[in-house]
Amino acid sequence: MNSIIKKSSDTDTVFYLSDLIGNPVRLNNKKIGKLDDLIIIEHEKLPEVIYITVSRSFGHKSLMIPISRVSRFGRDTIIVDIESIESYEGEPEENQVLLKDHILDKKVIDLDDNDIDIVYDVKLLLRGRRMYVTDVDFSRYGLIKRLGLRYVAEFIYHLAEVFKKETISWSYVQRLPEKMGSFKGNVKLNILKETLPEIHPVDMADILEELPEEQRIAIFKELDTEHASDTLEEVEPRVQRTIISSLTKERNAELVGDMTPAQAADVLSVLPTPDAEEILDLMNPTDAEKIETIMEKQDHTISDLVTSHYICLTPEVPAAVVIADFRRLAADADVVDYLYVADTDSRLMGVVSLAELLMAEPRTPLSDIMSTQVISLDTGDSISDAEEKFTRYSFSALPVTNANDVIYGVVPSRDIMNLEH
Repeated sequence: MNSIIKKSSDTDTVFYLSDLIGNPVRLNNKKIGKLDDLIIIEHEKLPEVIYITVSRSFGHKSLMIPISRVSRFGRDTIIVDIESIESYEGEPEENQVLLKDHILDKKVIDLDDNDIDIVYDVKLLLRGRRMYVTDVDFSRYGLIKRLGLRYVAEFIYHLAEVFKKETISWSYVQRLPEKMGSFKGNVKLNILKETLPEIHPVDMADILEELPEEQRIAIFKELDTEHASDTLEEVEPRVQRTIISSLTKERNAELVGDMTPAQAADVLSVLPTPDAEEILDLMNPTDAEKIETIMEKQDHTISDLVTSHYICLTPEVPAAVVIADFRRLAADADVVDYLYVADTDSRLMGVVSLAELLMAEPRTPLSDIMSTQVISLDTGDSISDAEEKFTRYSFSALPVTNANDVIYGVVPSRDIMNLEH
């Protein structure tokens, strides 16, 4: 099937609606029409496609074929397994939801009826002979495909980050009306307080950037400290300024204090100097000094950028104990991809990746699975030294040690490679 966009497992296939609409529908190798639309029914979690509608030429009646009778979906063709064409002639009922007619090209609006974007495509998951709607797509990539320029969209997508596929999970879309005759033509987001913790900080940042200021701030204030801090790192500087200005200095200090020094400097650098200084005055003096050093672009070493929030254990601890306690260990950690192993004097002995930990036999001590040839940074290394090692080895974090191999802290790759301000 050359039309498969992506497979999420051996039995799941992901499509976009635009990849299917207009495809020839065949019965016994004979074309009987073109796919015109998909009819869905909404369940508690995800809507399910129950029928395909097939348009036919020369005045023949349209067809409504149950999804269970479709034996193949593809960009090139769709194959159905039915007894006779006449048995499936018919039109959708008024209360049935059609993805192309009722969802595509409609506005995405928020709870206060403010426009966010336009639905250019719908993401679908095929599992066996059952198909579900998982996301609505409002990306420029989707727009170009809707204009009939599929190959242009695919070409540009591989060259430009701006054309990334942006989607919102259907779980954040309000339930459609039972009678589609009353449908106003808008897809309404249902971002509720109880669902906020489920939204990844990157996705939350995208949503906040599109909302009007009043609602953006109201939603942000509902986030817990860790979620809010991670989200604040991801939003663009313009939005960072408006969010920070809406919060108390104490709350800002709390959020910035939950970041690594480099991330904190990155966020505070978008603020006027007096505002940034007020926040720094409320923070731990040692952390504040590191952040100020970075912001002032002084000649600083890698030790100014380290975080002390990482997982460090002694070598005799069994893998099963670490796994059982991992949620607590990782709760306040800025780096969770690696576990650092040190002796009682904090001398670095080795490192264990999360993957190695999960694959280890339960009783195996960390000393048996750790890598002893550790790539590390010295406390006196420069930012350029760190950048060179991250580029060369592609680790997501590196430990920083002194001349006696005592671990001083850890530097995440993003703090060196991805800072913008």
